[in-house]
Amino acid sequence: MSLQDDIYSQRILELASRIPRCERLEHPQASATAHSKLCGSTVTVDLAMDGDVVTDFGQSVKACLLGQSSASVMGREIVGSTAAELREIGAVMRKMLKQDGPVPEGRWADLAALQPVKDYKARQPSTLLVFDAVEDAIGQIEAARAGGGSEAAAASSAE
Repeated sequence: MSLQDDIYSQRILELASRIPRCERLEHPQASATAHSKLCGSTVTVDLAMDGDVVTDFGQSVKACLLGQSSASVMGREIVGSTAAELREIGAVMRKMLKQDGPVPEGRWADLAALQPVKDYKARQPSTLLVFDAVEDAIGQIEAARAGGGSEAAAASSAE
């Protein structure tokens, strides 16, 4: 199988073609950007939370099909998710891609379409950008609540 057949499946193309929540939020509690130096892909997310639960989400996705596919599933599933759940799905994705771990299940099961990326190390950073940015934004909100002030809610970059 070629790279094209392996990681650019019909399911990945379908996910990438339907990215929800592609508008930035007017008043996010936090914004974060993750960028892959390797391929140039960038994902910026805006996040609002009530307690531990995501109440609103916006994103700007300038990434390859793999990054777009991840962002598509995130945009569809993030509202109503808890910080712990989002950190867990990020960990599952990293294990799936970097350690041949199990695929995501439940409402995150569409991310399993990205499992073939595990065989293409150079494609993994773009696939994980949205998880990096979301976890960064959650951390900013938590820091601001713990007394970190407005600096913690400022936009930041993750590599």
